[in-house]
Amino acid sequence: MISRFVQRIRRPIAETTSLDSIRGFSSTNTKPTIRVGVFWDLDNKPPASFPPYDAAVKLRAAASSFGFVKLMAAYANHHAFSHVPVQVREQRKERKLLNQLENKGLVKPPEPYFCGVCDRRFYANEKLINHFRQIHETENQKRVRQIESARGHQRVRLVAKYSMKIDKYKRAARNLLTPKEGYGLAEELKRAGFWVRLVSDKPEAADRALKEHMVEVMDKREVECVVLVSDDSGFAEVLWEAKERCLRTVVIGDLNEGALKRVADVAYSWKEVAMGKAKKEVEKVVGKWKDRDVLKKLEWSYDPSLEKERGSCGVSDWDYEFDHDKIENGDGGDWWEMDNNEDDAGPSRSCQ
Repeated sequence: MISRFVQRIRRPIAETTSLDSIRGFSSTNTKPTIRVGVFWDLDNKPPASFPPYDAAVKLRAAASSFGFVKLMAAYANHHAFSHVPVQVREQRKERKLLNQLENKGLVKPPEPYFCGVCDRRFYANEKLINHFRQIHETENQKRVRQIESARGHQRVRLVAKYSMKIDKYKRAARNLLTPKEGYGLAEELKRAGFWVRLVSDKPEAADRALKEHMVEVMDKREVECVVLVSDDSGFAEVLWEAKERCLRTVVIGDLNEGALKRVADVAYSWKEVAMGKAKKEVEKVVGKWKDRDVLKKLEWSYDPSLEKERGSCGVSDWDYEFDHDKIENGDGGDWWEMDNNEDDAGPSRSCQ
């Protein structure tokens, strides 16, 4: 028994593997992620060719290919949110004409219309809209009033109780009801994760607010990459400021020879963003940025004080001391003769 116990003690203990030794959890393998900020000038570049939500999602996907998207902001005045694009107006006219033909019985839809809340079927779009307004819109308004009138724990309980029903109503209303103003630009961008800011209707108010926000973000060093959605050449100064601070700059606009695209590191159009060109070229673009950072580190800069120290080799003044009295009286001997007693280095020889 004792010998077995001794063998168990002498048996080598298996080394425990720490999380740091695993490649996936090693702190040395983690690479710093580039933080990206997206700034959208809606007055100059509204999403006319795509629905607002789809355009915002595609824009976020393109920006995420350059790093981690930390900030997404969109600025516009009241006119940009109330304006309806020509393409949307034509679609509404076609839908109105089709509703009239369905009500007269001249046109029958190939498939019935389904209510997004109760799944009830209708063979006329206007009947579905009336059903949705009379029943589901009224029910949703009652829920919202209940939540707004409640306080404390009761309010939390009601929000948890009605959250799924309210979300289901919003999804159905988004595809069925026409927005009261504009075409739902602000709501769709918020749904995609953008921070939407409404500014005054004064000229260049959105541009000034957007520029101030970009400078503030650069001052706080919150991002390393700036993505600007605009064709306004007034933002060229802000992009130059970002480049001087060694930030990456990306511009998304439709002008091929714009001033912004000449200043920025990379430039894309809306069509290229929709096709995913930014994701395809991200490796090449990021490689260029890395090469630029390496060259920046190797770049020589002239520092007068540092160069003065290097030129003197660390010696500011002469270290040699002369006895001027001995030299004048002639007691010091010839200046070319070396001292025989210096450090006892052996017999010295005079220079001949």
